[in-house]
Amino acid sequence: MFKQVTYSLNSREVAEATNSWLDKRGVSRTSIAQLVHFLQKDYYPELTLDECISHVEAVLQKREVQNAILTGIQLDLLAEEGKLMAPLQDMVRNDEGLYGCDEILALSIVNVYGSIGFTNFGYIDKLKPGILKKLNDKNDGQIHTFLDDIVGAIAAAAASRLAHRKQASREEAAQNVKE
Repeated sequence: MFKQVTYSLNSREVAEATNSWLDKRGVSRTSIAQLVHFLQKDYYPELTLDECISHVEAVLQKREVQNAILTGIQLDLLAEEGKLMAPLQDMVRNDEGLYGCDEILALSIVNVYGSIGFTNFGYIDKLKPGILKKLNDKNDGQIHTFLDDIVGAIAAAAASRLAHRKQASREEAAQNVKE
């Protein structure tokens, strides 16, 4: 007879692994926050980098986000090691334009914070500012086919979260004035 073992994963360990892998791949909270600032500075001129960092941190605490990060980084690493089956190996290694699974994984992050994140993601994915430009550099020997989209999605989600919170604050302030 088989003894049933209950599966249990420690959430703290998942969060720590996520943070560790982002660090190992050269992605800091500040670099993501700079993307958030880039996306939102025209709407909120008083926006600080510290405020952006706090929204990035909130996004990174979500388990769905951690799952996407860990999955994407592992796929990038396997491609670096040449361990994916053909033709997937070549598609991931070369960030094939018609291969959209990297964007689909990233959209699972964007989806956590609503539709405004989709437009932010598309915009930042097209421009590739800041850390995204570095992650897209194909000359450093590393593969970031998944990670570049994931980082863009984290920034887009954090920007969406920020915009929603700012709107809620405005509404609350307007309500307080009426009372």
